[in-house]
Amino acid sequence: MATMATEVGVREFRGNLSAYLTRAQRGERFVVMSRGKPIAELGEVRDAVRDPRKPGALKGKIWIAEDFDEMDEDLLDIMENGPIFP
Repeated sequence: MATMATEVGVREFRGNLSAYLTRAQRGERFVVMSRGKPIAELGEVRDAVRDPRKPGALKGKIWIAEDFDEMDEDLLDIMENGPIFP
């Protein structure tokens, strides 16, 4: 369930940063406003962001073509011997 964000001005936010960070850690959400326009959003970090990456998560989902490390002879010649445009 999404919680409603409380709007807070830049000066108020800057002056009470620690308090707002503590409240955000508890689950509150804030939109920092500057001259009536939203410039930032603050809220608790989602669990997906906190969880470290798991090695092997993409195993079997990534493949490399058989000819990956083969170089086209014409391209290799151009790279080694001369300009692309005469």
